[in-house]
Amino acid sequence: MEHKTKVKAIDENPEIQITRIFDLPVELAFKAYSDAEMVALWMENKVIKLESRKHGSYHFEKKDPQGNIIFNAQGVIHDFVENKKIIRTFEMDHVPFGIQLEFLQFEAIDAHTSKLEIRTLFETVAQRNQLLKMPFAQGLNFAHNRLETIAKKL
Repeated sequence: MEHKTKVKAIDENPEIQITRIFDLPVELAFKAYSDAEMVALWMENKVIKLESRKHGSYHFEKKDPQGNIIFNAQGVIHDFVENKKIIRTFEMDHVPFGIQLEFLQFEAIDAHTSKLEIRTLFETVAQRNQLLKMPFAQGLNFAHNRLETIAKKL
């Protein structure tokens, strides 16, 4: 099955370009990234904090059935323009790559379709490649498919 979320890395450039066309209005696609309840649903994480505003911050975590934290991510939101863009840092615990800078751009294609473009910058190409060794593209596709399914029910 072809992935709807496209992940592209360019040699010798420490970034990843991600593109997804959603069968959702731009307002709903944006809300999926900025509303704590929606983020928790499609990411299947606990949203400890989500301040969706310029100079806000966020913190997500996921625990296994025994209560051990298996995913912990946090960052600072540097810019936030409703239904247009989010610029934020992204940092995960216990991974072989450092803090990333993410530029999320949302665009309305028509009243029922939207486009999300994400540029993720790493400190080095080696750090970017560490992420790409993980099942990143498959996981992101799975998560975006969940996002679209859940948002359509709203």
